[in-house]
Amino acid sequence: MSDNALSSCRAFVFDAYGTLFDVGSAVAKLRDSVGDEADRLSTLWRQKQLEYTWLRSLMGEFADFWTVTGDALDYALDQIGKKDPVLRAKLMDTYLSLDTFPEVVETLKTLKKQGHKLAILSNGAKHMLISSAKASGILSLFDQIICVDDLKTYKPHPDVYQLAVDKLEVEPAEISFQSSNGWDIAGAGHFGFRT
Repeated sequence: MSDNALSSCRAFVFDAYGTLFDVGSAVAKLRDSVGDEADRLSTLWRQKQLEYTWLRSLMGEFADFWTVTGDALDYALDQIGKKDPVLRAKLMDTYLSLDTFPEVVETLKTLKKQGHKLAILSNGAKHMLISSAKASGILSLFDQIICVDDLKTYKPHPDVYQLAVDKLEVEPAEISFQSSNGWDIAGAGHFGFRT
């Protein structure tokens, strides 16, 4: 984004999972307990997590992201032959304190110092987002933590992106949206965010 385009942005909105928070860090923290299938478990867990949100949106059968995350983990654990309730509980618990990527803290501090509004816009349940943001020391940098719980649908539905416009009181073109997920960037760009 050029300096001119950057200066016209009033808000920077970030997806959470895979963008700010390293979803692979949940399994990585328990790699010894998971064993040789740790990478496969991590990949399957995330794949099913996304798939389940899309399916639930299409079917109009919303469940909060905590429930979806647990359902996806159950599938992934079953696929690697590890139906262990203690391991499951530990993995779910680690999802509440995911690591941030190395550049996240400094980037957020720089944007905040420049006077920009900062927000998380995520499919994640509010308690999950607040917990990971607090654990990583970035919670206080955000003006808003915006989740889909009240809306009862998931990104990339346009109504989700409208939440950011409403909460931050800016126009779509004044929002720079960051996500590691191509489908999320497509949805945000189609809505009118800068991506």
